[in-house]
Amino acid sequence: MSALVLGNCITQMAHAHGHGESEGGGGSGRSLGLAPPNINVTPLIDVLLVLLIIFMVIQPQKEAKFESNIPQKPQENNNTVVPPSDMLMVDVKLQGSGPDQTIELNSRPMTLIELGTTLKDLLEQRPDKTVFIKAPKDKQYGDIVEVIDVVKGAGAQPIGLQIDYLQ
Repeated sequence: MSALVLGNCITQMAHAHGHGESEGGGGSGRSLGLAPPNINVTPLIDVLLVLLIIFMVIQPQKEAKFESNIPQKPQENNNTVVPPSDMLMVDVKLQGSGPDQTIELNSRPMTLIELGTTLKDLLEQRPDKTVFIKAPKDKQYGDIVEVIDVVKGAGAQPIGLQIDYLQ
């Protein structure tokens, strides 16, 4: 019987201190006085940073897609450079744009379509397929790319680029 009296005393003390069952209904509202659980994200951020560094280190390096030949500095004793007589020079003029732009192949004016067919015929007959393109620096980039595409489509390899004020 003493165990029953001891149990009643513990229950009354719990109600007196506010640690018991709630008044309104049943035994589901017990509170132990602990803070609600939360997730500590600091270790997760450390792991994420380490993974980011690992992936940055093992990322494969991208190789250059375009190969370029950079000219060497000319020697001091050779001041006059004479271009070869059979050199192909495509001179892009500032007038026009797109397929209607003004182009000269070795000082002979023509359209972009005529340039492709004429250049293809000329390049089939020669072993050296080098073509130089000279364009003004104020010309639209897309127009110059169209000329480069036509020259490349005609079979030119390599293609040299020159800006008009470097003469």
